[in-house]
Amino acid sequence: MSHTPDTLVTLFNQTFIPSHNTQLICCEEEPVYRPADENHPHHRIIFAHGFFASALHEISHWCVAGKERRLLEDFGYWYEPDGRSEQRQAEFERVEIKPQALEWIFSESADFTFHFSADNIALNNQPSEPFKQAVLEQVQEYLEKGLPRRAQIWSDVLLKHYRPNKPLDKKVFAL
Repeated sequence: MSHTPDTLVTLFNQTFIPSHNTQLICCEEEPVYRPADENHPHHRIIFAHGFFASALHEISHWCVAGKERRLLEDFGYWYEPDGRSEQRQAEFERVEIKPQALEWIFSESADFTFHFSADNIALNNQPSEPFKQAVLEQVQEYLEKGLPRRAQIWSDVLLKHYRPNKPLDKKVFAL
């Protein structure tokens, strides 16, 4: 099955424009979330360069963000570009645990390979082992206790499209 950004855009927009007034848009230089405003009737999740993984990652942030955060550009989160110190990188990893856990689940739901992201070339762009372990533990917790509502809806849409009749198997999530 082809993993094209156009397919994700179509699936997401059919699912979430009617229910959450949120639209997935391809392709800008940098990913960003923008709430609806006087010029745009829909909230917009914009992913970078047409990368399938970028779309899944940005959707995962949307699934984690609460109602108030979804009214703020980029959900009101700080972002420090490449070149973060080790301390700032550790902070980055702490806030990325849940989004990357969801991205991993979405990747499996779409039968797509997941890659951890440290997003910091200056520090060799390698996620720490404790970070990867924390993401795995969060995946296991989500699978045992249930996904957030929007995340469950999205995972179900991906499963139906990319792997019908093949549910997620907890055993495939391993380091």
